[in-house]
Amino acid sequence: MTKKIASISISGEITLNLHSLNNEGGEGNQIMTRQLTIIDKKGKEHTVNGISGDMFKHIHVGHLVNYSIDNKLSLSDYSKRLDPNRISSANILEMFPKVGKKESNSAEVIDAVIKTCTVCDTHGLLITDKVGENKGASNTPRKSVIEFAWTVGIPDKNNTETYVHTKLVADAGEKGSGTGSNEGQNIFHRPANHGAYAFICNLDAYRIGFNDISRKYSIEDTERNNRYKAILQSLLSSFLNPKGAMTSTQKPHITDFKGVVSISHKLIPAPTISAINPEYQNEIKEITKNLNEIETNSIELKCFDGLGSLSKIIADLITDEPYKIQ
Repeated sequence: MTKKIASISISGEITLNLHSLNNEGGEGNQIMTRQLTIIDKKGKEHTVNGISGDMFKHIHVGHLVNYSIDNKLSLSDYSKRLDPNRISSANILEMFPKVGKKESNSAEVIDAVIKTCTVCDTHGLLITDKVGENKGASNTPRKSVIEFAWTVGIPDKNNTETYVHTKLVADAGEKGSGTGSNEGQNIFHRPANHGAYAFICNLDAYRIGFNDISRKYSIEDTERNNRYKAILQSLLSSFLNPKGAMTSTQKPHITDFKGVVSISHKLIPAPTISAINPEYQNEIKEITKNLNEIETNSIELKCFDGLGSLSKIIADLITDEPYKIQ
């Protein structure tokens, strides 16, 4: 039986080895791994490794664009080439000339954005310029439908090592050290991170195609269903093939992923608690029990103990449909 999905949250603990998915830049010939300061349940401060939510959004967008092209979902020219601007005012005017008129408003611009581009609908954007003569379009936001938290190293379960990387150069002794011509030998130090990380993401499925300004849906139900499936399949692809930094030679060894998928069938948010808290699964179960007492059968929980069982949960969810505000 097809179910209506309002929102989905994933709270879990993912184990990554020998990766460098996110860095802070370089200092001399040393690449610096990204470090975060957090507070645990007992109020103790820790400095841990982290992967930004921006990185996972970037990974998800890459898979979403490929899926959309393959399945003929609408995309702007910017999104097709993975341009972070996603869409331009000229792009909007070309597709929907009427939104450039003086009497038009920001709601009409968001309508045009949602209809034009699956990525803009899913990952949001900010229109900073006016569209044609439509001055009301300036600083018009589209909030993201899918959200990723920082993926945070769990205290006492993560660390970083550094190794020397050298470029293989024929006759390196004759050419000497690296120069501006990039012909000689270059020696630098790379981080290799390992540990268990707390992962959180949330999908507000009811907002797919929903114009937050006009409070109406900009696309038909069939297109909403197609985008819902695209988002979930791309999310699964993001776990199976995380295309972050330095993956050409430091593809992560994913050895475990366990946690909870919470699914809301109504407008009550799907609950999530970070795996930084060792009792996060019990907390989510208790919240779910209480929410279901407030509104019967509103929240469903599915636990997973590996990528195999998580893939099965997502495969089942893909057969459902996004909730629609009436």
